[in-house]
Amino acid sequence: MAYQVNALEDLIDKFRSLPGVGSKSAQRLAFHILNLSEQEVSDFAETMLKAKKTIHYCSECQNLTDREKCSICENPKRDRETICVVETPADVIAIEKTKEYKGLYHVLHGVISPMDNIGPSDIKIKELLYRLQDESVKEVIIATNPTVEGDATAMYIAKLLKSLGVTSSRLAFGIPIGGDLEYADELTLSKAIENRRVFGD
Repeated sequence: MAYQVNALEDLIDKFRSLPGVGSKSAQRLAFHILNLSEQEVSDFAETMLKAKKTIHYCSECQNLTDREKCSICENPKRDRETICVVETPADVIAIEKTKEYKGLYHVLHGVISPMDNIGPSDIKIKELLYRLQDESVKEVIIATNPTVEGDATAMYIAKLLKSLGVTSSRLAFGIPIGGDLEYADELTLSKAIENRRVFGD
């Protein structure tokens, strides 16, 4: 009979269900949890529950926050004439680390992907268009990832913005096609922002 501990297998399965976590990593995380004290495990679980209960989308940019608006949208020093459109909250963190970009953000929470039955109405494009009713916005930087889906989403948004008379630009990516902003280093992202191009050029 094979060695099996049902509770341990259940814990490993839970970790394995997380994105980017394979069988080996899931097993390692499970054993790490078991080596913690009950108080440490309780604190860890409480932190996850608190995050789930209190974190929601910013009412303006759709980034994650525990207030009505995120700290970036509330910062009066940010350039309100520029909005950088990204796929995920992790992309906001990546760009912020460059200290190059001083404008606002808009998080789509996904990309258009017909293969996955994800259309424009399934991501936060409508919310972006609503924000652009404010005539103070002069440029929208589209910073979706350089993937087939990311490029398709960028072109779709650029077409909408053109009809509204809003200038749109695309990051000059120095990362491989198919790469993710989240994993790019600060210098690469900084140069990408600096060398962005206007759509149609």
